[in-house]
Amino acid sequence: MSRTKEKLQQLATDSSGGFKAEWVLPFSVLALASIGVVMVASASIAFASDTYGDPWFFLKRHLMFLGLGLVIATVVSQVPLSAWSRLSWPLLLFACMLLLIVLVPGIGREVNGSRRWLSFGPITVQPAEVAKFCLLVFFASFLTRRNQQLRHWSSFMVPVVILGLVALLLLLQPDFGSVVVISGTVLAMVFLAGARLPHTFTLVGLAACALAMMAMMSPYRLQRLTTFLDPWRDQFASGYQLTQSLIAFGRGEWLGVGLGNSVQKLFYLPEAHTDFIFAILSEEWGIVGGLLVIGLFALLTWSLLRLVGQALAKQQFFAALLAFGIAVLLAGQAFVNMGVASGLLPTKGLTLPFVSSGGSSLVICCALFALALRIQAELQESGAEKKAEGSVRKLPIFNPLQLGDRAQGEAA
Repeated sequence: MSRTKEKLQQLATDSSGGFKAEWVLPFSVLALASIGVVMVASASIAFASDTYGDPWFFLKRHLMFLGLGLVIATVVSQVPLSAWSRLSWPLLLFACMLLLIVLVPGIGREVNGSRRWLSFGPITVQPAEVAKFCLLVFFASFLTRRNQQLRHWSSFMVPVVILGLVALLLLLQPDFGSVVVISGTVLAMVFLAGARLPHTFTLVGLAACALAMMAMMSPYRLQRLTTFLDPWRDQFASGYQLTQSLIAFGRGEWLGVGLGNSVQKLFYLPEAHTDFIFAILSEEWGIVGGLLVIGLFALLTWSLLRLVGQALAKQQFFAALLAFGIAVLLAGQAFVNMGVASGLLPTKGLTLPFVSSGGSSLVICCALFALALRIQAELQESGAEKKAEGSVRKLPIFNPLQLGDRAQGEAA
């Protein structure tokens, strides 16, 4: 056991020669983004040709937003973490303002009964995606400052009330999928910050009951749940999208039918280049291709959790919470998207990070990636300074309860 622990510590801290762990983060994101460009071109070619008369319409749009995302990522990566921490409250107010504006008739753009988009000329912005970035920064900063008080129920309810207000604004759109992902991410951050287990489990239970009640009271949500349990019972109506997605998985078998040879993208599977792009990828690349994408997301999550461990060891709690939030958000959204496409979860309108066609989602993913790179750079810089002073220490194995315990000891 001791040998295994030493190897893990060496892997987390090694930055010279052989395998360089800091390259895992950019490699995994670059690989996912490259796969996304290829699959958006393949999955959208027929629909784009029929709808817009240009088979590469969605590819051009995807590349445009990818370029915009890289520009924004460059800007985000230049801002120090201390500045992001100071901007936490303005970012929260900005997110709430966008979520309120999108609900105003005539301003918010309504599609299929949902009012989730703001149009600025040729560019369409989804405030829920912007809110994900703002809320991650806000709660990382808030929980860093208030983590000692989280063990008291009255203080624990402060972030819960803020999250509840944001969730209410999202449900008015309605955007049930974003509520689930954001709520899960924030609750995970609250737990890491040192909240007591009884408080956390009580809140999770209440949230689950509330979501279940909303699903039961809403006819279309209840229909999604019943369809998810048996999509073949109504395969030409409410179960049509899921059954077509499952057919795509079945056709792909082990090695797929070949890039560009998907049949389900030919107007059988709706949203083939957005929410259900993983089904088309599995049809063309097979189970092997699907496992490759899952493996890349696992690498991305591992690299982010590695940053969490490093930040905790250096007592940089804002960086630790921020990296942890990014890891949970991206991994959770990827899990939900792939789970929906494969029939594991009820249908939710969430894109696959870095892969699906989607302007706001892709740009925000690039911004989150830039934040992670900034965290990695500052941790390496602080590590180099300590090494120069001769006070470098080995990195301990990551412990989720470490943040609350260390902060309390520091305050005492």
